[in-house]
Amino acid sequence: MSCSSSSGSEEDDEGIDSYRKGGYHAVRIGDPFAAGRYIAQRKLGWGQFSTVWLAYDTQSSKYVALKIQKSAQQFAQAALHEIDVLSSIADGDPSNSKCVVRLIDHFKHSGPNGQHLCMVLEFLGDSLLQLIRFNRYKGLELNKVREICKCILIALDYLHREVGIIHTDLKPENILLFSTIDPAKDPVRSGLTPILERPEGGTLNGGSTMNIIEKKLKRRARRAVANIGVRRDSMGVEAPKPARCLDGIDMRCKVVDFGNACWADKRFAEEIQTRQYRAPEVILLSGYTFSVDMWSFACIAFELATGDMMFAPKTGQGFSEDEDHLALMMELLGKMPRKIAVGGARSKDFFDRHGDLKRIRRLKFLPLDRLLVTKYKFSETDAREFLEFLSPLLDFSPEKRPTAQQCLQHPWLNLRSPDGQSNMDAGMSKLKI
Repeated sequence: MSCSSSSGSEEDDEGIDSYRKGGYHAVRIGDPFAAGRYIAQRKLGWGQFSTVWLAYDTQSSKYVALKIQKSAQQFAQAALHEIDVLSSIADGDPSNSKCVVRLIDHFKHSGPNGQHLCMVLEFLGDSLLQLIRFNRYKGLELNKVREICKCILIALDYLHREVGIIHTDLKPENILLFSTIDPAKDPVRSGLTPILERPEGGTLNGGSTMNIIEKKLKRRARRAVANIGVRRDSMGVEAPKPARCLDGIDMRCKVVDFGNACWADKRFAEEIQTRQYRAPEVILLSGYTFSVDMWSFACIAFELATGDMMFAPKTGQGFSEDEDHLALMMELLGKMPRKIAVGGARSKDFFDRHGDLKRIRRLKFLPLDRLLVTKYKFSETDAREFLEFLSPLLDFSPEKRPTAQQCLQHPWLNLRSPDGQSNMDAGMSKLKI
């Protein structure tokens, strides 16, 4: 969420309860930061640790994303860690060509709720999750999937091979397009005139408590209208909306949000990754390295190509979400090798000594290639070529997964579209591997 045009939760505002000692800093539009260098323009989003604002940098005359951390000690420590990681990333990429968000500046800001660490990051566009939602959860054209995958791999190759950093939380929310889907939301393309001083009667946090309530009511009203207006066919069944046209949207993207990242030789958490993108070795507590990011990357590539998450585990009667997750993996990828299944600190929670799940006994196997053809209507050729790229990344043995560097050499990334032009030519010329 560190620099998106519309990051943070889309369902709710952060509310006002956390605007207290140790919590968020209340911001007015037009508020100055860093001795007047940055001027707050509008709120972009929020997270558990911080709020993010569009700000105008009066020194460079550019728009930036201003991330303002909560002031309590634990949040300040988390911000210092992220600044440390982002500084290392920026130092090794002076040309800003590695598809990773750029830290521009950082400073402390004192307010009524304490002292807040602030990060200034380059302003980027919408997340891949927002792109998937905009496309109504339909799969993107494979040409566009390739463009996005190449950017992510450039970032991962740089992070893993050159900086020694594991992201540990790669997911669609944490990958942002270079620009906004809607040009009207981009301050440059929309011709926004920067606000350089606080408007008369400016309210805290860009709106009052009543505005937060009004926003929630408006969202509910929009959902109700959307439900009433769903198109139905002659039998009364909901007709699915077609995918939107994505032509003209820049598919180049950058990896963001390094709050949970770690150095490969200095890991500080055993439980990492957002559930749906979590690798099997993390569930089993078998130890992890760079290859956990490659597993998450494969899940993202599948989601971009199909519109659906590859794994969406649930708790069931008599089994946990973790065990369901492992079962879903095996139904799609085949039985987990016994050595892997029984080799983790938590293996006995899920597997018997033969490497079979204890509580989920009947698995419904459906190989990935059949799933792509039968459910997602891939052609046999597209399914085969895509899986030649994807399947090795989903190996249960972490050491067998290809590296980002190896993936960048895979023929699937450089397949040519029917018009004979390379899918990677457009817009990629400035990116260096």
